[in-house]
Amino acid sequence: MKELSYTIQDEDGIHARPAGMLVKKMQEFESTVTISNGEKKADGKKLFQVMKLGAKQNDLITVETDGPDEDAALEAARSILEANL
Repeated sequence: MKELSYTIQDEDGIHARPAGMLVKKMQEFESTVTISNGEKKADGKKLFQVMKLGAKQNDLITVETDGPDEDAALEAARSILEANL
């Protein structure tokens, strides 16, 4: 299992467009992807769950990947988060 912590920079927090981009990309990987915001956890391949995290600006989220392509999935998540959130 690999893990990435990221502080949301976008003043709108996690919103539909970047969340959709992240979920769509995570669906390309075989590994499981879990995103957490405090006590809340979401399947990183399901848009509704990611949106329900309610991550706001300056919230620290954690992305966990586990599986055969976990390194590539985590790097893809990092790239999307840094470019869009």
